[in-house]
Amino acid sequence: MPAASTYSYLGPPGTFTQMALAQVSEAQGKVWRPVNNVGEALDDVVSGRSVAAMIAIENSVEGGVSATQDALAAIPGLRIIGEYLVPVDFVLVATRGVTLADVKTINAHPVAYAQTHRWLEANLPGHGHIPAASNVAAASSLLTGDTADAAVAPPGIDDHHDLEVLAEHIGDNRNAVTRFVLVSRGGALRERTGADKTSIIAELPSDAPGALLDLLEQFATRGVNLSLIQSRPIGDTLGRYRFVIDIDGHVLEERVADALLGVKRTSPNVIFLGSYPRADRQAATVTPRHEDEVFADARDWLRDIVSNAPSGDSAS
Repeated sequence: MPAASTYSYLGPPGTFTQMALAQVSEAQGKVWRPVNNVGEALDDVVSGRSVAAMIAIENSVEGGVSATQDALAAIPGLRIIGEYLVPVDFVLVATRGVTLADVKTINAHPVAYAQTHRWLEANLPGHGHIPAASNVAAASSLLTGDTADAAVAPPGIDDHHDLEVLAEHIGDNRNAVTRFVLVSRGGALRERTGADKTSIIAELPSDAPGALLDLLEQFATRGVNLSLIQSRPIGDTLGRYRFVIDIDGHVLEERVADALLGVKRTSPNVIFLGSYPRADRQAATVTPRHEDEVFADARDWLRDIVSNAPSGDSAS
């Protein structure tokens, strides 16, 4: 199939990533290609096998997904074109005929296990845990003679595998959400909607006092709110970090553009990942002195000063 008809996602079918891709209207009726990891998903985009890839970037419980953040920093030419939120809940499944009283050993991905541990301890005290490679693998392994009695899996897994749901809503945090982003190759900016987010990655120039403050001041002085700032080691030496930053607003907004110019002057390396509509459709709060018209008026004021300034030439 042509790349324009293919979207990559972390598979197999039944994952939270597939749930996120199901929210993308332009992906409906197209080919969905399941892959094994973030690197493979992004390689599909770079190579042209897929028009875009859905990847997890942040979890409200676990924080930023480091593998995704590092991949976006390392692979040039990528652009985030949308974000999608998926509530994170889990079910306990087993093969048919197994009851909750029969369960002594649980198969679960370590992250899923950590997010259901309190429920499991309360309802299955003394159970054993066998780590799984993924949420779907935890469930599917029950059908291949796995030694576990049950598995922690995403809701709806029984639509993909012949398993029985023993318990629903076993997540310890009912408000847990994973944020996914749809990544494509660089191209035209997404239109400004009034409820947007901009993502960048910026390095600090040095491990020196005030370096991070200098970076953050570029946003603070322009009234730009950051919804995410997370450090990741660059890896070339100790004390060298890059920061993954999500900005409330669009690069076509004057305050955001002006802040990014300041960041570019401050940081030796800035990666623009994209401006795109927020999943929650919440518009950023902008104070009157940081509205577009104020920046435009200040620029016009300076232009008038410069255009009317003496040239400095004197008659001979």
